[in-house]
Amino acid sequence: MAATALIVIDMLNSYEHEDAELLLPSVRKVLPRLTSLISRARQSGTEVIYVNDNFGLWRSHHDELLDTVLSGPRADLVEPVRPDGNSLFVVKARHSIFYETPLEYLLSQHGIDTIVLCGQVTEQCVLYSALDAHIRHIRVTVVEDACAHIHADLAKAALRMMEGNMQARIASSTTEYLFGNDARAAGC
Repeated sequence: MAATALIVIDMLNSYEHEDAELLLPSVRKVLPRLTSLISRARQSGTEVIYVNDNFGLWRSHHDELLDTVLSGPRADLVEPVRPDGNSLFVVKARHSIFYETPLEYLLSQHGIDTIVLCGQVTEQCVLYSALDAHIRHIRVTVVEDACAHIHADLAKAALRMMEGNMQARIASSTTEYLFGNDARAAGC
């Protein structure tokens, strides 16, 4: 049976990088919708998978990365979206969630053929991940208001590219039936 997963991209972040000041206003704006989206996925029984940069810390693992960002100056942006005990976690080193990660194998093992993308950055990691999913014949939904951007104009262009060139569904966090089990969670 085919399934859907919510992929949370790069939200475990210390925001101590070059573009952080440009990114922060957008992160603050999308954070409530992103938090609600993660909660909705969990309530519907949808697999929540965090795919996150390792910040060049090649000896680190999930708990160390989380501890690092939660003890940093922007912990308030991480705490609301932190993984729970049921979340899956994949470390990446480049923009795409698929590039040299085990994500494709994980998805196939869980029967997942549709991914819902949220997180950051729309015009970078979300865009490249949507392209890589498309070439792997994985259906993609991008939750526009749950993705942060650095440059609004590039984010809008990236969303148009994902929709037009990659057949990605562009949705809002309030769109019904984002997850295959939404109807069950709603008591339908």
